[in-house]
Amino acid sequence: MRLNKHDYTVGWVCALPIEKAAAIAVLDEKHDPLPTTTSENDSNVYTLGRIRGHNIVIVCLPAGNYGTNSAAAVAANIRRSFPSLRFGLMVGIGGGVPNEDNDIRLGDIVISQPLDGTSGVVQYDLGKREGEDRLRRTGYLNAPPAILLNASASLQAEKSPVDLSNAVTAIVAKAEDRDERFSYPGSEDHLYRSEYEHVEGTGRQKNTCIRCDPSERVGRYERECDGPIVHYGIVASGNQVIKNAIARDKIGEETKAICFEMEAAGLMNHFPCLVVRGICDYSDSHKNKRWQPYAAITAAAYTKELLSHVPPLNTSLDTKSKPVDVSRGIQALSSISKDPEAEKVGIERRKDKLIDGSYQWVKENQLFKD
Repeated sequence: MRLNKHDYTVGWVCALPIEKAAAIAVLDEKHDPLPTTTSENDSNVYTLGRIRGHNIVIVCLPAGNYGTNSAAAVAANIRRSFPSLRFGLMVGIGGGVPNEDNDIRLGDIVISQPLDGTSGVVQYDLGKREGEDRLRRTGYLNAPPAILLNASASLQAEKSPVDLSNAVTAIVAKAEDRDERFSYPGSEDHLYRSEYEHVEGTGRQKNTCIRCDPSERVGRYERECDGPIVHYGIVASGNQVIKNAIARDKIGEETKAICFEMEAAGLMNHFPCLVVRGICDYSDSHKNKRWQPYAAITAAAYTKELLSHVPPLNTSLDTKSKPVDVSRGIQALSSISKDPEAEKVGIERRKDKLIDGSYQWVKENQLFKD
């Protein structure tokens, strides 16, 4: 059966090419492009496929155009071109906000979840400046669709953290077979004290922490498994890259956020979605790209598991996906239509006269004959 644009019910939005590559890597099936997909003035480029019974539309932000405004434009186009989308997913990488309450590590996954009156996403750079260093945030972002929150709760209830880690790890392993970029970077994962600034390396080691002082690292316990752990909470979204641990901690404390990213705030009020982020750095000066591919694939792998807890929509029963035979409708209307002029003449002719057959039932009723 040939699919059309109404058969696609899930929109998957990415910000970076590596995030889109990860999304494609976890597809159960990849579909051919539709002959005519996009609406007028839609500049998005789509990849189509299927995951766990859901027909998926994957789209990536334009190269070099990141942030909330670009995300909002992409979302507006995808909704016009695929009008039957039930919900969206914002999947990719993000910066972690580690603290005493949240042992977030590289490769872990953060899911946006409503908390303390928020929708699960806060725009940390939008508000009114009150005093020298205080921003009162204004506006409100919509919560993720209930069906995704229910699926998230179902996934949390069904699997322990270790079980989910193993499930995600298995999906990642399959993706690695297709694309070696997604290989596990290794157990080397160092978090430095917030006050300690990065010392840049030289040559091929320029973007590493080879010259950073090991004594400035934060001591953390060794985990039982190397796989990713899933965290649920608030995602802080804004139009700037956070690359300063002091700023990270301050905004994190104010918003209770456990992750930073740059697109979700542009989607929540226009494209109802859940945010899934793989942690690739700690939003500090030691940030580098080494963990980005692995973080992208762990986020995509979790999203695939999540979709297995969302009942697929049977689009074959959706009348929107079936062409309407306009000619039959016109023919049916023609059979019962009347000539207005002829009707007018008939009405005038029958004026003040009984309509044919009037009171006939009285004549034929035996009660009145007797």
